[in-house]
Order: sequence, then C-alpha cells, then structure tokens
Amino acid sequence: MPAKLPMNFFSTRSPVIDLFRGQLDYADHLRQDSEIVLYFFYAPWCGQSVAAREEIERVASRLSDQVLFVAINCWWNQGKCRKQKHFFYFPVIHLYHRSFGPIEYKGPMSAVYIEKFVRRVMTPLLYISSRPKLLDFLSNYEPGVIGYFEFSASPQPPGYLTFFTSALHSLKKDYLGTIRFGVITDKHVAEEISLVNSGSVYLHRHVNTSLIYPNDDMNYTAENICKWALENREMLIRWLRPHGGKSLLLNNELKKGPALLIFIPYNPLAEIHPLLDEITKVALEYHNCNKSQEAEPDPQHMGDNDSPAFDSYVPDAHTKLAETFSITTYPCCNTVVLPQWHSISRTHNVCELCINQTLGVKPNTVNVPHCNFFEIEAALDSFYLQEHTFFQVISNTIECSNFLSFYSPFNYYTACCRTVNRHFLSFISSEKTIFQTPKVVFSSHGKKDKDDIQNSIPHIEDRNCFIPHLHISGINITGLSCRTNKTLNLYLLDSNLFWIYAERLGASRSTHLKEFAAIVDLKDEVHYVLDQNQSLIGSTLENFIKNFSVLYSPLKRHLVDDTSVRFRIQHVITEVTTSTFHDIVLSNEKNVLLLYYAQWCGFCASLNHIFIQLARLLPPDNFTVARIDITRNDLPWEFMTDRLPTILFFPHRRKEQSMKFPEDFSVNLPNLLKFILHYSSLSSSAPCTKECLHKETILQQGHILHLEKEIQKLRSEISALHQAHNHLEAQLSEAKREEHQVQQQKHILEKQHKTLQLHSEQLQATFDQKNRELLEMAEKLQELADASENLLKENTLLRILVASREGKLQRKDEINEALQPEQKLSDDNILVSTATATSEEKRIDIDTLETEHSSKNRTE
Repeated sequence: MPAKLPMNFFSTRSPVIDLFRGQLDYADHLRQDSEIVLYFFYAPWCGQSVAAREEIERVASRLSDQVLFVAINCWWNQGKCRKQKHFFYFPVIHLYHRSFGPIEYKGPMSAVYIEKFVRRVMTPLLYISSRPKLLDFLSNYEPGVIGYFEFSASPQPPGYLTFFTSALHSLKKDYLGTIRFGVITDKHVAEEISLVNSGSVYLHRHVNTSLIYPNDDMNYTAENICKWALENREMLIRWLRPHGGKSLLLNNELKKGPALLIFIPYNPLAEIHPLLDEITKVALEYHNCNKSQEAEPDPQHMGDNDSPAFDSYVPDAHTKLAETFSITTYPCCNTVVLPQWHSISRTHNVCELCINQTLGVKPNTVNVPHCNFFEIEAALDSFYLQEHTFFQVISNTIECSNFLSFYSPFNYYTACCRTVNRHFLSFISSEKTIFQTPKVVFSSHGKKDKDDIQNSIPHIEDRNCFIPHLHISGINITGLSCRTNKTLNLYLLDSNLFWIYAERLGASRSTHLKEFAAIVDLKDEVHYVLDQNQSLIGSTLENFIKNFSVLYSPLKRHLVDDTSVRFRIQHVITEVTTSTFHDIVLSNEKNVLLLYYAQWCGFCASLNHIFIQLARLLPPDNFTVARIDITRNDLPWEFMTDRLPTILFFPHRRKEQSMKFPEDFSVNLPNLLKFILHYSSLSSSAPCTKECLHKETILQQGHILHLEKEIQKLRSEISALHQAHNHLEAQLSEAKREEHQVQQQKHILEKQHKTLQLHSEQLQATFDQKNRELLEMAEKLQELADASENLLKENTLLRILVASREGKLQRKDEINEALQPEQKLSDDNILVSTATATSEEKRIDIDTLETEHSSKNRTE
C-alpha cells in the first residue's frame, strides 16, 4: 500500500513557507533572493518538531520582514530533502547569511533563544563609534574581538569582509555565541586599545594580557582569526545548556574540577541583566590574580605595640621584617608554622617558604613560575630533611637561607624564619572561627603524630589565618582562584529551562523565585548548596565561594532527599529517606533490618516477596524491616554502599555494631532469620543486672511464643497445601481421562475425514464429466442456431421471388385484356378465374410453407 501524501505542517496563514513535500531545490531557489534565510528541517511524526513548530512561528511573526523562514519536510521518502540530507535527529535549524552557511543552531528550542541567535547572524558585528560604546563592549563578561577599519578612505576597507566572515565562522563553530565581534570606525577610539593600523584585530581579556592578531605569523583569513580567538579567549564563566537527551556535557565539565553551578532566570533578549552583572563581577574578581596581592594584609601593620605577637621583636628587626614579608606578595610563597614537637621550633617556629627560586634570598621578579600545593609540600619535605644545616641558636631576628631541593638538583628554595610569641599561636586554637585547628596533626608525608596533639597546629596554612581579627569576612575574593587549591569553575544555567537539575541538587520545588547555587565536587562525590533563604546576590555568592575555598571549610555536604515518598501505616516494609533515616534506623528502639535498593536493580525487586514474608514473621514491636532507594537518597559516608542489593542489620541498643549480611550467603527466608536472631541475641558489652536479665527472659519468651504461633500458622498452611495438592492430583487424573477420550474422538474424526475426502474426489470426477457433456450439447445447440439463421435467410429470399412473380403476372394480364376483343370476354373471364384460382392456390401454398417454417423455428 503506497504511503499517504504529506500534509501541511504549518498553517497556511503562517509566515513560515512550508515545503511539506521536501522540495529542497525550491528552497535553494528562494534563498537566492533573500539575505538571511532560516531552514527548519522537520519530521511530521517527531514530537520535538511539533513542539518547536510554535516557537518557530513566534520568531517568524517578529522577524518575517527581515528573515525568510522556510520549513522543509525531510522525512517523506520521495522528497529531495530526504534523498540529499541524512539527519540523525529532528528538528534541525540552518541559517544562511547571503552565500555563507549553513550555520547550524544547536541551542534550546525556545523562541527567545532562537531569535537571539538569528539576530546574531543578522548583525554579527557591533559597530563601536565612541568611547562609551567601547567601554560598554569591553565590560561584558563574554570574550570580545575588536577590529579597527578606516571607512573614510573606502566604503569597504581591506580586510573588512574577512573580519566579517570570521564573526560568522565563530557562530558556526560555537552555537552559544560566546565571542562578541565589534568594529571600531574612529581612529581616536581605536587608540584607546592601542590599535593604530587599519585592519588590526584585538582580543580583549579581563585577567590575562589582551592580544593583537599576529599578522606576521598567521595568514589574515577568516578561519585563522576565528581559530585564534577561540584558542586564546578567556572563559571566566560559561553557560551550560544540556539538550535534554543522553549527553556527556555535564560529566565532562564536572570532571575538570569543583564546579559552581548558578541557576538564574535568563531572558537573552533583555538588554539589562542586573543579577548576571553581579555574578560577572564576582567571577572577574575571583579570577583577577594580577591584583591578588592587594588583598593581602600589610604585614607592617602587624608590628604595632598592641599586637602581642611581636612583643619579643627588637626595634631593629622591623626593617628586616618588612623585607621578609615582601616575599609573601609572590604567589609561590607560603607560611609554614612548625609544631612544637619539631626540633626547629626550639629556635624558630614560623617560616616564610618560597619555592622554585634561583640562588638569592629575593624571588625572581622577572619570571615567577606558577606553583601549586604539591610543590609546597615538596619544599616542606626538603626543608625538614635539611634541618640540621639550619638554625641552631635561639634568635629573635629574622634569618633567611637558601637550600637545595631534595627532589630536584636544579631547584633552590628560600626560607625566612622567625620566632613568634606562643600567645599569638594559641590565639589561633582558641578562636571559634572557620580556621579552627584540627585535633589531629599531619606530618609532611600525611602521617598522624600522636605526640602533643592538643598543642599542635598544621604545617601549611593560608597566611590570613595567622593574623588576629581576620575572620572569613577578611578574606578578599580578588584573585582567590590563584590562592587556593580548590579552584572553582563557574557555570550558569537558565532556571527557566533547566530547573529540574536544580531540584535534583536540592532546590526547593515550591519556590517561586528560581534562583539557586550549588558547588559540585565530582572527585570527592560531594556537593554543597547555598542557603535558599538568602538572596542570590554578589555578597552571598562571595561568602559561599570563600567558605568553600578555606582549608577547613564550614560547609556541610548536602544530602539529597526523596520528597516524593508518601508514608503509609499499613505498609509492612517501612520506606526510609534521608530525612527519616536517623529516626527510623538510628534512634529507633527496635532491631532494624535495612535493604539498600534501586529502581533499576532487578535483583533487588526479586527480594521483595522475601522481605514481605520476613516482616510478617517478625514481631512488629521489636523488629522493623525497612528499605531505602540509595539512588534518590544520600546518606552519610559511613552508611553508603557500593553494591546493590545490600542488607544491613542494626541491633537494638547497639546501633554502632551494625552488621552486613554476608555476600556469599543466598538471600532467603531461613538465612535471614538465622542472621537476625544471631546478631539480635548477642549480649552487650555492659554487664546486665537482674532486672535486665528478667526483661531479656520475658523478651525471649515473647519471641518464643510469637514463633510458636507462626509455626502453627505454617503447619496449618502446609496441611492446606497438602489438601490442595491432593485435589490437584484428582483433577489431573480426570484431565488425563478426558485427554484419552479426546484422542479417541480425534482418531474417529480422522477416519471420517478420509471418507469425506474420497467422496469429494468422486464428486469432483462426476462434476468434470457432466461439465464435458454440457460443453458438447452447447456446441450442438450452436450448430442448430446457425442452421435456423440460414433458413430464415432463404425464407426471406422466397418472399421476394413470390412478390416479383405476382407483379409480372399482373402486368401480363393487363396486356392480355387490352389485346383481346370484347366478344371473348366470357372466355377471358374463364381464363382469368382459372388464373386467379391458380394464383390463389400458389398463395395458399406459400402461406402454408411460411407457417411450417415459422412453426419449425419455434420448435427449434
């Protein structure tokens, strides 16, 4: 059956031209007369195409006077689109700017986003004619590429079309349009960014040094300009737009390190975004490492008379102190606080350690290499291993020295050590701040030291934590990404489209204001949520980032809770969630058997009937059988599992002695009962009194009575099963007899069938014979019919002959009458009568013959 002809996908009144028969050649013909064309390739059966149809019509209603919108059915097998295009998904949007294209749009199928992209294709360049416009262009958080061209000498300066095409290339390679292209038309405005020659291209970067396109090293082509801009751009903050299907977009981004996901309602067509501007400022300050030293406190102010930390310094030491602390302005220096148990602490207890330095006390100001926490650890190890060559006398002055790296013979480290009053160090441990000293100290190799744990402090700390009156509010966000080992990648998501991701991270579903922020650390498998009671503004975001960045973060891991669970009393198995785990499992005065499961786990589902039977067997006053969906509910790390299904048993009053059901045992009712009874009957470590023994005896007797009742129930059920078994056997025997009778009837019917088949063959033979006879009779009848037709023809001829004969005789009589005389009238009358009688006899004979012929014909 041929396929039905396609029908209109868009309304006939729509501004979109609908080529529902896949006329791709006609679409290309229309494109030749238009500057901007949008192709919407669809499949009529595709739900996403149907959903995007209304969005395309909205955009077309706004831009139809500037853009030609063409929809093409690329699924009909007889259309040219299906034969020439091979799409793996629908819908597909292609845009053409004159002869350039196609530019595929891969963003959200929303009218505002599609319109924004179409407008970017319509005007890929922003013309900058004044200094305020230039400042507005450079202040945007997105990377900006600016070209300077003098239009006074020529309406189309050399290189302008190449730069224009490079802007279209960037949209083709990056559908998000993260790079903005602008053109300066005024010479004085171009001098603001050091552009002098016409045709120069400038890449603006906020943190790193801005660049000018190297015409000497690279050819001035559109592809090279676009590639150069994409490779050297700064991505301080990035938009994420998952398409909703199976994708590794989020996974690939989260693998890069800790990520700050910010959900905000975003309208791409709006001209002003106050919240986005605040987030942009935070991101710029966070990555602005060039000014990070300004955030550091002035160490000279620490030497005032009111500070007890420097009471032991001699007056002459202030100059050296300033020189020493000037080292800390470099990113490769850090403060090392030595614990009291270390031998060096007898002489000096605080050292400024600078790494990757050449010979000399002061760091290299020309080229300061990048360093990280691991290099500081390596420097610390080398420092401890060479402690015997260091200071041996107690001194109140600051002393500096160089020492060779233990791991590399080419690196020298610089250490400037001094003695700090212990009162200042004890101030750190007494302050109830986020920098509170941990109870366990780690050596440079990460091993615990048991000596003098209470008075020990960490080796490496942020310098700000050793300054009095400096809490988290004193940590500057400027350049924090370069001063911490937990650098965040900042991402933005439109909450109007992707709020489901925010809900999965812990956002409230009842909130009307869709603003949410969360930090996700995929490596540590934790994420932190910004308190939704606080407004999402720049200051709260800064505090959220600073709380995460400090060494001992006060943020608590957010546990995702399944709020869709509805609790019912009649359920024999209790459903546990994150919020009810502590009350049901840990605080419950019962023995709890907990099953970890997931909806996709087939083995977990096969255990449901076993746990239902177990819950009915165990007394509900003393035992609770529960389960938890581990994929929708987070638990503290000590209660997580990496295997499904997993069964844990939490004994009464001994929750800390929880036991796991052995993996090598089969999960069945007898094994589960043995496991529960064994670990629930173990005595606690505390001695039991007589009252306790009496209670345990009563409890055991209750268990025995309950089990006896259950055994009686089981016996009655077994007897009922035996009766049912006997009844089934009787029914089976009767069914066998009926089957035997059916077999006999089947044989009889087969014999009757053979007899009827023989009769049928005989009847068929008789039918063939009679059919042949009928054919022979039909041939004879055909012959008779032919003979009758011949006789009719002869009869007609005879009538004609008789008529002609009568005519001749009549004429002859008339002639004889004229010739004979009147006297012979009597004779003539006799002759005439005789002739008349003769003719009448002939007529009678002819009539007799005709009557016989007609009767013969009727008989035949």
